[in-house]
Parts: sequence; structure tokens; C-alpha cells
Amino acid sequence: MKKILLLTAISSSMLAGCYSTQLNMSMGNMRLITSSAAPQDVMDFATKTCKDDFYEGASFLSKAGKEYRFKCVKAEEKEVLIPIPGTTITGEAAIATPATEPK
Repeated sequence: MKKILLLTAISSSMLAGCYSTQLNMSMGNMRLITSSAAPQDVMDFATKTCKDDFYEGASFLSKAGKEYRFKCVKAEEKEVLIPIPGTTITGEAAIATPATEPK
């Protein structure tokens, strides 16, 4: 039993050492996320967080150090979702991005 607990603790700390992403603040439709992960991982996390709260997706606002600010967008707002520069919005939310809108 002690070996299992030790093994679990070691593997958890090894995974946590790779990078961390956490939601620091959620006020209305605004999200503040602190992360040392790659920008695409942060964008995916923000999109999932907003979708879990019944929004269409996350729209990138700004970055300061390791802090990313996002606005969660509702479908009826008909607002274009903006990804972090150099990333893409994956999943169903990608339909709302300007690069994939039909012309």
C-alpha cells in the first residue's frame, strides 16, 4: 500500500513539474488563466473552460507574463473568437473563426 501511495505521489509531482495551467479568476464572462504551458495548450484549456460554462468559446484578450486574459463568448453575441497569436481554436468553436468562415 505504501508503494502505491509513493508511486502515485512521485508520478503526480513529475507531471506537475512539466507545466501548470490554472484558472485564477472568473468574473462574469472574463477568465484569468495563469500558465507555463505552450500557447496552444492554454488556448485549448481556455476554450474548454468556457464551453464547460455553456459559452461558445474563448476569445483571447491579452497576455502579461504567464497570465492570459480571455473573454467567454455566447453564441447569440455573434462575436468572432480570437485565438492567441500563433495558435488555432480547435473543435466546434473553430467554425466561428474568420479563417474558416465561408465567403
